[in-house]
Amino acid sequence: MARIDVIMPQMGESIAEGTVSRWLKKVGDEVKRDEPIFEISTDKVDAEIPSPSAGTLVEIIIGEGKTVAVQTVVARIETEKSLAGAVAAPSAPAPAAAAPTPAAAPKQPAAVPVAVPVAAVARSVTAPPSHVGANGGNGGSFEERIRTKSSPLVRRIAAEHGVEISMLTGSGIAGRVTKKDLVGFLESGAAIPATSSSNVDLPSSIVTPATSTATAWQGDVVEPMSKLRRLTSDHMGMAIRVATHVTTVFEIDLTRVARVRAALRTSFESQTGQKLTYLPFIIQAVVMTLKKHPIINAAVNGNEIIFRRRYNIGLAVALEPTGLIVPVIKHAEDLSLSGIAKSATDLASRARARKLGPADAADATFTITNPGTFGSLIGTPIIPVGTTSILGLGAIEKRAKVLTGADGEDTIAIRTCAYFYLSFDHKVVDGADADRFMGDLKRTLESIPEQGF
Repeated sequence: MARIDVIMPQMGESIAEGTVSRWLKKVGDEVKRDEPIFEISTDKVDAEIPSPSAGTLVEIIIGEGKTVAVQTVVARIETEKSLAGAVAAPSAPAPAAAAPTPAAAPKQPAAVPVAVPVAAVARSVTAPPSHVGANGGNGGSFEERIRTKSSPLVRRIAAEHGVEISMLTGSGIAGRVTKKDLVGFLESGAAIPATSSSNVDLPSSIVTPATSTATAWQGDVVEPMSKLRRLTSDHMGMAIRVATHVTTVFEIDLTRVARVRAALRTSFESQTGQKLTYLPFIIQAVVMTLKKHPIINAAVNGNEIIFRRRYNIGLAVALEPTGLIVPVIKHAEDLSLSGIAKSATDLASRARARKLGPADAADATFTITNPGTFGSLIGTPIIPVGTTSILGLGAIEKRAKVLTGADGEDTIAIRTCAYFYLSFDHKVVDGADADRFMGDLKRTLESIPEQGF
């Protein structure tokens, strides 16, 4: 008999911790190799983690809702077959070692971990062994490296506000500065610590974000936020503070797009097996228009503007029962109409099935959200951090419009229309720039060739 450790995997190079959101198996259950046994949530993605071996789940160390560092042992599986290269767990540890605290987990793992395969979810990246000394790796202890290796979002926002991460006291694993810590610091209005000074422990009131003062009344139902809801809350709160939001609205006539779609639909769907919606046409037009207006596809880094040469289009996807995630179509400028349709369908399906990897939801340069599918006409979407703009699509519907004929006579016609609205960061995007972009997008869609773009 051998006991195999199940560890918290590292779902991306910048991820230092994860939350066990749900156990799919209970103690005593038989499990098969690569069978999902628990779900995790990280700063990047939710994922199901498969079993490293067939056997019996004999111990669950980290319960649901607990957040621990990567490489922490979360459970053990007992198997009769020895795994090649695996090291059996030692005899039952003392109770104090059986449930390590998050801060202690990286220092003293209960046994040599066996890497958990993450199947099609993401490439598993093994973290440095927890026993590496202060002089190993890139310098400093493991705890110090975790502390300074904050997520790209935290580093980006810190750079934009001139905050030195190493000067803050974080609430994450080994003092790692999280988004909540940074939000709390920025909200506090405290002076930014000088980067040349030594590390200073700031008061907890500075690094702890403000909490709601609402109290439950008799008869109310109170339930904790899910991990995804907390991450969405943090991200949206940060995004609205980072960008100076302004929204412009244009009505776009999609009648020609509707005709082209109807003409191509049968052959397209028989050849590709994909439904042909309006979205691929809109994405193609957006990419064409972004090339003419690079500031809309840009990013801000402190006092610098980064003009992206890639066109990675994020698509906001609503999750059931609640939640939101933004998978990204990479290099959309290189894709045909069918390629865009296939990528959009694949990403949306995997997002709803919680099968996205960290890379699938990263590096967007421009985002499209489509609340029109729920009947919404106009909205004011929040700009994702790291970009300067987001485009919202209202409901596509037939409307009575006044058209002027060639002889100058006005007539009323039925047209297929929708409101398109662009939220942009007024720090770097002027209103004229945003309106020129929207004007060009309107002309592109309203003059689409009969054979498509």
